[in-house]
Amino acid sequence: MNLRVTKIFDFETAHALWGYDGKCANIHGHSYKLTVSITGPIIDDNSAVKNGMIIDFSDLKKIINTAVVDRFDHVLLVNGNTPHAKYAEVESGFSKIILCEYQPTCENMLVDMVGRILSDLPKGIELKYCKLQETDNSFAEWFQVDNL
Repeated sequence: MNLRVTKIFDFETAHALWGYDGKCANIHGHSYKLTVSITGPIIDDNSAVKNGMIIDFSDLKKIINTAVVDRFDHVLLVNGNTPHAKYAEVESGFSKIILCEYQPTCENMLVDMVGRILSDLPKGIELKYCKLQETDNSFAEWFQVDNL
């Protein structure tokens, strides 16, 4: 039997989209929700403390917090390949400004996050699905099946 386990993470991030033709060209923030679904073998060993689990939710939380949440929470993301890079010059007044190698759209942020998660998952655990929700009704999704 194949199962997935899913955990949702909340964090706050600000960004600005260089060259965009709307309000999002200005610095603004969102309360993001990142949904992460993984699969793997269910531990079937009565002597194991994690018996019956694919992964302990607290272990998944540690992995995602380290790979994504701790990096992106309460940070300003700007495209480092644009004049927005000048915001890093005022970093002494702010603690977290990240110059991205990409335009920090919801889609590109999710691609970045998926790469970080994939590199940090333990052997035998597969990432199946991620959703980065920017607002109540706007989000980007990544499906493993679309990326084989």
